[in-house]
Amino acid sequence: QVQLVESGGGLVQPGGSLRLSCAASGSISGFYAMGWYRQAPGKQRDLVATITNGGTSRYADSVKGRFTISRDNAKNTVYLQMNSLKPEDTAVYYCKLSVTVILTTDYWGQGTQVTVSS
Repeated sequence: QVQLVESGGGLVQPGGSLRLSCAASGSISGFYAMGWYRQAPGKQRDLVATITNGGTSRYADSVKGRFTISRDNAKNTVYLQMNSLKPEDTAVYYCKLSVTVILTTDYWGQGTQVTVSS
């Protein structure tokens, strides 16, 4: 059983910064990617950034240059450093772990609220 625990959300003013963390625990083996997705009220859940266990990262165009994803493989933890936050970044942010052995299995965290407002 894999569990994901997120932390670091909150309220921040426009232009501010937040750092999200997601720690995975349980039986994790094989190739796996970790990432962050977000869902604003009334909208679909969208990719923010992902990173493989080899360190290859991918970002949504809307966050390029402002957000940085990183991971600590020894701790099975992924981070999302968010700078220059905008009101449109307001959403619930979800951590996802994708484990590929033969098939890919996705695990999701419970979500953490990020609100950007003055």
